[in-house]
Amino acid sequence: MTSDRRDRLFTEQDKAIADFDFGERTAAVFDDMLDRSIPQYGELQRMIGELAGELATPGSRVYDLGCSTGITLNSLYHAVAPDVELVGMDYSQAMLEKARANLAGPFEEGRLRFEHGDLNDGVRIENASVVVLNLTLQFVRPVNREALLRSVVDGLRPGGALILVEKVLGSDAFLNRLWIKLYYDMKKRNGYSETEIARKREALENVLIPYRPDENIKILMRSGLDNVDMFFKWYNFAGFLGVKA
Repeated sequence: MTSDRRDRLFTEQDKAIADFDFGERTAAVFDDMLDRSIPQYGELQRMIGELAGELATPGSRVYDLGCSTGITLNSLYHAVAPDVELVGMDYSQAMLEKARANLAGPFEEGRLRFEHGDLNDGVRIENASVVVLNLTLQFVRPVNREALLRSVVDGLRPGGALILVEKVLGSDAFLNRLWIKLYYDMKKRNGYSETEIARKREALENVLIPYRPDENIKILMRSGLDNVDMFFKWYNFAGFLGVKA
């Protein structure tokens, strides 16, 4: 699965900067944006699929909340057993349309269904052995995050797992600045200009609100997960696995 277009959303210096959104313009370039903006994104996808393949149980459901264009759903499709139902949810119709096109085969097979919904309003999870929040929870308003996670855990089978990947804050101001600097260096290596980086940072300022790794672990445990650990860390990005007893 590749992007239809290269991400050039933040190149126009004379254009007013609005809050980042997941509409049609973003959906058209989103795969390229992820590939160039998320460190080790291919390896993260492999790890998510690998974890789901180990933890998904026969006859259950696997949910991808904030499924965007379906990249993670594609990883899950190839990792779990054929009798596991896949469910992708997103609030952006443009993203869902692209995900349906990208995953027409699994959708037509009946192994995959899509739901439209805003995670800020909560979610209903049923018969789930694995739920994935891949760079999604950070866009949910902080006041709504714990209630959302509790509803996810309520819908997990015993032994079910939540896979969470997030942008994170450093443990102190110095380290946080260092992680951000090294992250922007990576984006420059991947072809983004200083202008694009600065303009996107401003667009995300009131939209993407990250927590520290320890804050993510605490909220996962408060939500009812019994075993929580970090399975991935790259400067200011981290992946967490929580299992329900």
